[in-house]
Amino acid sequence: GARMICHRLGIGSATFHDAMTTFTGAAKRLEKLADVPGRTVFKDFAHSPSKLRATVEAVKDQYPERRLIACMELHTFSSLSEGFLDQYEHAMDHADVALVFYDPHAVSLKRLPPIPPERIRKAFARDDLQVITDALELIGSVRAQASDQCVLLMMSSGNFGGVDLEALAEAFIA
Repeated sequence: GARMICHRLGIGSATFHDAMTTFTGAAKRLEKLADVPGRTVFKDFAHSPSKLRATVEAVKDQYPERRLIACMELHTFSSLSEGFLDQYEHAMDHADVALVFYDPHAVSLKRLPPIPPERIRKAFARDDLQVITDALELIGSVRAQASDQCVLLMMSSGNFGGVDLEALAEAFIA
């Protein structure tokens, strides 16, 4: 993949290998916020249905023995639109616990109608989906889910209503 492209661009193997030793990956993609034996926290930029599905599946594949707690924020204009929601169907099926957060204030700023939690559950095709609309409730719910052998995956192009994800990650692994 990358080595072949660099070779075609005239970049030598030694230069490629030197650069790869310091490459940290794509920004905002599966950034590890905290990691202790048995508990790991990631944040990811995933917010579209296909990226959400791929990210949840990838993390579950990497940690099959752990309980996966996946939380995503409906943040973009399209994701908050009634007609778009159904594209999220089964996007979080590989998560053991699935949470969706959205900020009602963000919805009103975009001049969109409020979305009932039942509608979001139906769109994701998960009756057990937790729909949260308050940042403090989100923090409490995530912390309550913490247990041995689990992974927390926080996915958004927004900021979860101002939640400090670094602090949440530290509390989750404590």
